[in-house]
Amino acid sequence: MKIIKNFIYLVLLFTMINCNSKQNQLNVEVYETSASGNHLKKLTNFSSDENQEGMIQVKLLPSEKRQTITGFGGSFTESSAYLLNKISKKNRDSIIEAYFGESGAKYSLTRTHMNSSDFSLSQYSYAPVEDDKELKHFSIDEDKDDIIPMIKDAMKVSKDGFKILSSPWTASPWMKDNKEWVGGKLLPEYYDTWALFFSKYVDAYKAEGIDIWGFTVENEPLGNGNNWESMHYTPDEMTNFVQHHLGPQLEKAHAEVKILGYDQNREYLKEWIDSQYKNEETSKYFDGTAIHWYASTYEVFPEELQYAYNKAPSKHLIQSEACVDSEVPKWKDDAWYWKKTATDWGWGWAPEKDKYLHPKYAPVNRYARDIIGCLNNYVDGWIDWNMVLNKQGGPNWFKNWCVAPIIVDEENDEVYFTPIYYTLSHFSKFIRPQAKVFNVENSDKDLLVTAAENLDGTIAVVLFNEGTTSKNISLSLNDKNVAIQIQGQAIQTLVITN
Repeated sequence: MKIIKNFIYLVLLFTMINCNSKQNQLNVEVYETSASGNHLKKLTNFSSDENQEGMIQVKLLPSEKRQTITGFGGSFTESSAYLLNKISKKNRDSIIEAYFGESGAKYSLTRTHMNSSDFSLSQYSYAPVEDDKELKHFSIDEDKDDIIPMIKDAMKVSKDGFKILSSPWTASPWMKDNKEWVGGKLLPEYYDTWALFFSKYVDAYKAEGIDIWGFTVENEPLGNGNNWESMHYTPDEMTNFVQHHLGPQLEKAHAEVKILGYDQNREYLKEWIDSQYKNEETSKYFDGTAIHWYASTYEVFPEELQYAYNKAPSKHLIQSEACVDSEVPKWKDDAWYWKKTATDWGWGWAPEKDKYLHPKYAPVNRYARDIIGCLNNYVDGWIDWNMVLNKQGGPNWFKNWCVAPIIVDEENDEVYFTPIYYTLSHFSKFIRPQAKVFNVENSDKDLLVTAAENLDGTIAVVLFNEGTTSKNISLSLNDKNVAIQIQGQAIQTLVITN
């Protein structure tokens, strides 16, 4: 009888311990993309032994809130839209769904170009008639066969909708001091005309049923080596244009539309921030700042990002363009995207003092590291460049070949979803607009981690292990935890629910 009583006692004790253990267990779903072949796969077996030695401690601190997320996404370029027109409706629809549908990446923040860019088929302007100061001949007809249909298709499948940020590469040549598409400056006599151009663009797109959320004043105002469409500003010239021309024009006609300054590499961010936010008058019309990542293949420039946030914590800080540049895409070769063999624009000719910033790199690593680094340094939006390119990395009138997350063979009607697509989806699908990024304590400097709490109460944690060996992690939130293993060369998004 005593033996039976002792057995019952042990069973009850085990049951209580097991129940307490389950009560202290975080409820988590894990999605993984890896060099071993997972593509945003929901894992059913991700547990690690909690009692294992050397567990990495990751502590979530949702009470220590940081920035509010605006969104994640990519860009509607003429090149991408043209390619979608060249493939079958089935494949076109699958790409639109993959970017904007509930089963896909659920992009929430996008960009497009005003007038032509390097990723156009030719050079064009919505204001082609010389000295048309009142823009009576303004027309967006160039966009009606490609960019606008692509945006409308995306709107149809997007449940939550998405924001559009529009950027000019240059004003019409007749408005510039050099009368060229490339380089030069806007002539002061056309400042008001150019400001009106932005307002007319909002009207024209609204007539098509498309709302514009915001503008950057100028794509890459420092220039691009005089290669493709560009127009130059100094920081103070841009501030003056916004303060006295663009800002008042949009306030009068479209006060809801945002204005973001700068829109180039982070290394020079401080001097532009200082100009924009010099005082109340200069700050008035700037809703934030846009940045690019091309100054380095690995450096996030945290000091510059923190400086921008601290100078204007209520303003947006949005990464508006990024891509694997100076490369022809590798077709149906996932392994290449995980290997450090890609090169960028600075690999061959960066000044000696900057060469260390441009080593060979793995495209997946570059994306994952940069997005996590941005989120951990107050960036509230992150936008990729072309959504779709072909096997050559175009079409592109300048032959400036690049890589996109989705590559198509338009001649054979084939589509390739690269690992970059899944990398971006780890953020855009699970960290939604209005989510709050919060602090995380992480005991392993080689494990990259970021976390945000969505409006619905779910928490998304993104882990990136770029090393080749697996890591065992003890993830804790308040008094609950979970033990997780992440394999080498892998990205995981952990979705925590109550």
